Formats: sequence, C-alpha cells, structure tokens
Amino acid sequence: MRVLVKGAGVAGLTAAFEFATRGVSVTVTETRQTLGGNASWFAGGMLAPWCERESAEQPVLDLGRNAADWWDAVLPGQVTRAGTLVVAMPRDAGELDRFASRTSGHRRVDEDEIAILEPDLAGRFRRGLLFPDEAHLDPRQAMAALHDRLAAMGVKFRFGADARHGSGFNRQIDCTGMGAVDDRLRGVRGEMLILRTADISMSRPVRLLHPRFPLYAVPRTDHSFMIGATMIESQSAGPVTARSMMELLGAAYALHPAFGEAKIVETGVGVRPAFPDNLPRVEARGTTVAINGLYRHGFLLAPAMARQAADLVFSQDRTKELAHETDRQRRSA
Repeated sequence: MRVLVKGAGVAGLTAAFEFATRGVSVTVTETRQTLGGNASWFAGGMLAPWCERESAEQPVLDLGRNAADWWDAVLPGQVTRAGTLVVAMPRDAGELDRFASRTSGHRRVDEDEIAILEPDLAGRFRRGLLFPDEAHLDPRQAMAALHDRLAAMGVKFRFGADARHGSGFNRQIDCTGMGAVDDRLRGVRGEMLILRTADISMSRPVRLLHPRFPLYAVPRTDHSFMIGATMIESQSAGPVTARSMMELLGAAYALHPAFGEAKIVETGVGVRPAFPDNLPRVEARGTTVAINGLYRHGFLLAPAMARQAADLVFSQDRTKELAHETDRQRRSA
C-alpha cells in the first residue's frame, strides 16, 4: 500500500507515523516550503484532557487521556509530566469552584502547596487545583523530532508541493485543516505571545482563571513562556490585534508582575479548524480519509485520530479482500 498524507501539521505527522509503523509506504506533502507556520506551530502543547473537559465534551477526555503516553513512547524526552496548576485571584474564587465542578482528575491545593509547586508564585494565590496526570511538550521541538524520526523510517517529504492531484497512491489522508474543502468547518483564531524573562521559573503550565479572559502560561526552554490564547470566531490569520496583545499581557502581569518586564520574543496567530460541535472527525470519502476539526486540541487528540484513520483504512481493505475471496470462491464452485 502507498499512502499520500496531505499536510505536515500535527495531524499529518501523527497520521504518517501511524501508517508507517504498519508497514505502509508513506509520502507527506506540504504546501509550505518548510515545517511549521501552521496552527500546530502556534499551539500551547498542553496534554491536558482533564482541564480541557471544563469547556469540551466527554470525547475529548476519552480520546486524549493516553496522548502523553503516545508522545512519550514515540519521542522519548519530549514530554514533561509535571501536571497542570489552575489558579485564580481571590476575587475570582468562584471561577475556581466552577472549573472544579466541571472537571475531574484534580485535587485542591492551598497557598502553602502552591508555593511548593511553583515557588515564584508563593503568596500570590490562596487556592488552586492541581491536575497531576497532565503533561506538556514544546510543539515545535516535537514536530521537528517527529519529522526526523519519520524521515529515518523512510517516509518521504515534499515541501512546497501541490498535492491536489496526487496520483499513484492507494489512499490519500487529508490533514489540511482549514485548507480542506468542507463547508462545515469554521476557523477559530488563536493568538499567542512568547515572552522571555529570567525573573520567573515555572515547572508546569499554569492556568489563570478570569471571568472575562482566562490565560495559560506554558514554560519553554531558555526562560521563555508561551502565553495564550484568544479564541475568536474568525478565519483571519492576520497579525495579533492591539486589544488581544493588551489582554494577554494584562493577564500575564496578573499571574506575576515580573512578566511586565519580560521581552516579547514573538507573537503568532493560528487558525484552528472546528466543526459545529467542536469535536474532531475521521471520515472516508472514496479512497480519501479526512482527519479534521481538531480545534484547540491538536497535540492532545492527533494520536487517537491518526489511529482511527489507519484502522479505518485497514478495515476497508480487509472488507474488500473478504469480498474478493468470497467472489472467487463462488466463481470456482
């Protein structure tokens, strides 16, 4: 079997891995000239199915609970398993209770334990929630490492290629996100910042709850933090707006005043594809199987969706084999 995977975002890369490990000859095409620049490139990289359940449906938790194990097995050393800390200012304590009521897999922590978990946040928050089984990774490092592993496995990459008329393949796996022709999809714009400051250290993603603008801060290497993210119903991939910049920086300052002196290393925008119910889909259309609608859960859900796509293709082929064998037996009877 020869499979063409269209799109080198996290959905395409995980799909390529799933098929390659099953002995399939895989080619990945990407219209961009290099790896990155897509919505996956601007992701937070939080493998946080229990936290996401606060605003997502149960399938997100069910599909994502094994994501950290998948990434850890495929890319050893890329995953940090330190959990997620959720906090709120004293005036927003009700938001913390609401978050707790809509999630599971957490335990409450007090001011003293917050100081132990994140010393630089000592004295800033009285209560919080710790989700100990959650994890995170750096999306850019993970994508580069997965690309290199796939190349070592014999997967071919064609960057700057138009795969609309790919031929010579038994199957095409469409992982083009907002580039797919699907009237059901809508774009959800997410804006982020990368700040750098040596005055703050964090061991895990920290989510600051706010009734108007919740924020997450994810530690990266070199004293950097990914600060995100907005959710705007828009397909515009233009620069970060002044309003979003102020809200992101204001929320970061509320988390810790030292962010006020941080350097703004980068701003970015990713447009995430979403179906009306915000749940992903794996769908077959002839010889094409589409993986789409990962919304804000790309790194969390991509492994499970890639497995579903591969299972679907192999089950289709097995059904065809059985049908051909039955037909052959009838003709020879």
